[in-house]
Amino acid sequence: MKKVAIVGANSYIARNLTAMMSAANKATSEDEYQYSLYDHQAEHADGLSPYTRIDILDEADVANIDYDADVIFMFVGKTGSYQGFDAADSFIDINERSLLTLLTVHRAKKSKARIIFPSTRLVYKGKVGKLTEEAEKELKSIYAVNKYSCEQYLQMYQHVFAIPYTIFRICVPYGTIVPGASSYGTAEIMLGKANKGEGITLYGDGTVRRTLTHIEDLCRILLKGAFSLHCLNDVFNIGGEDYSLAEMANLLARRYGVGVSYVPWPEEARLVESGDTVFDSAKLDTILGEYEQKRFDDWCREQ
Repeated sequence: MKKVAIVGANSYIARNLTAMMSAANKATSEDEYQYSLYDHQAEHADGLSPYTRIDILDEADVANIDYDADVIFMFVGKTGSYQGFDAADSFIDINERSLLTLLTVHRAKKSKARIIFPSTRLVYKGKVGKLTEEAEKELKSIYAVNKYSCEQYLQMYQHVFAIPYTIFRICVPYGTIVPGASSYGTAEIMLGKANKGEGITLYGDGTVRRTLTHIEDLCRILLKGAFSLHCLNDVFNIGGEDYSLAEMANLLARRYGVGVSYVPWPEEARLVESGDTVFDSAKLDTILGEYEQKRFDDWCREQ
């Protein structure tokens, strides 16, 4: 029995991860995962239980999390690159103080639970070619600073208080297991336009490249890595397929019979754009082994 606590349980990745655990439980003669769910909304988005409403910045509320769990997934977060400049206090509270509150209570309870933290491609300085975990960092947004700061907090608290952690850097997730649980990311924005018969608009020439990871693959990797001793107290890129934005857009455009157009970068978007972020995931792949990936072109045909 693997005990899992999910904080930020109504988020996109968390809902899909919980659905995957639920499916795994139904497929076996006995439960493989025993999970508990936590978020600030009154109810879980998919009606799952056990669910507890908490204020992630209130230590008394955060103390209600099951610290006897084997792992605690920390999915609380506020996303956006340029948006952080207009809501810096909120970004710092939700993205940094929330983790520090969790770490404070974890320490007080002398918990042994490993904290699993999703980080972002935006900590990297973009470049042509693949990025290893040690690649040069460049923080162009409040959100990127938040994520990188949280990575440092986890490393500090492990060093001083022996709180275990695993950090997974995620590039561009897409797709869903749970109807209505969308990433609102690059692929879904394109799909939303094409599905309504609208053309897809790209900034610049569309040659910027990303690593795409289907949510099924992402959740499978998160669960496997969360319980691997070889992933303890370290940082890992999660891999996938390498596509340019133009390649993504053209696949979806052909599927729906719409066009793709190109416009100059808005200045605010250009200044926070990271450039190519293609992940080298050899470090994690060597630990977890090969798996059959969901392909983006297959996903496009299924929509």
